[in-house]
Amino acid sequence: MISTNDFRTGLTIEIDGEVYQVVDFQHVKPGKGAAFVRSKLRNMKTGYVQERTFRAGEKVPTARVEYKEMQYLYKTGADYCLMDTSTYEQTMLPESAIGDGVKFLKENMIINVAMYEGNPIGVQLPNFVELEVTETPPSFRGDTATGGSKPAVLETGATVQVPFFVNVGDKIRVDTRTGEYLERV
Repeated sequence: MISTNDFRTGLTIEIDGEVYQVVDFQHVKPGKGAAFVRSKLRNMKTGYVQERTFRAGEKVPTARVEYKEMQYLYKTGADYCLMDTSTYEQTMLPESAIGDGVKFLKENMIINVAMYEGNPIGVQLPNFVELEVTETPPSFRGDTATGGSKPAVLETGATVQVPFFVNVGDKIRVDTRTGEYLERV
């Protein structure tokens, strides 16, 4: 059990049988009345973020979440096959467990899988991935490097906005947390 006064970003707690990760929190001490903690919690299974208010000093159970390093092997239907890099045991995960990161998932990529009570509940991708541009409109004379952007389809099927100078076949670095173009590699 942990006190709501000890909340910190990234802490995992258990509420009503579900595992939540603290995304944001704020201690509020109004002039009149008791202090409370306003928090944003992300459900580790579904990825949904909800706001919840706790009384200051209220006790909530902590959730012991372990992270296992796994390698993405292949996709079959709506499931993704992952292999534990230490035991070589294969696990099938549904697309919903991976979330939005699925659009940046490339074969043989090493990812961290969140495990709670022996069951996978979420995936943590590397912060940055290098992917090849497979489709983008051609650049025209007069396009500048700082003037704007165009859509580009990557080898995983994801679409990101890139500068005009990026062409088909270029490798680019993308931030998996925001889905933004960072640089050409």
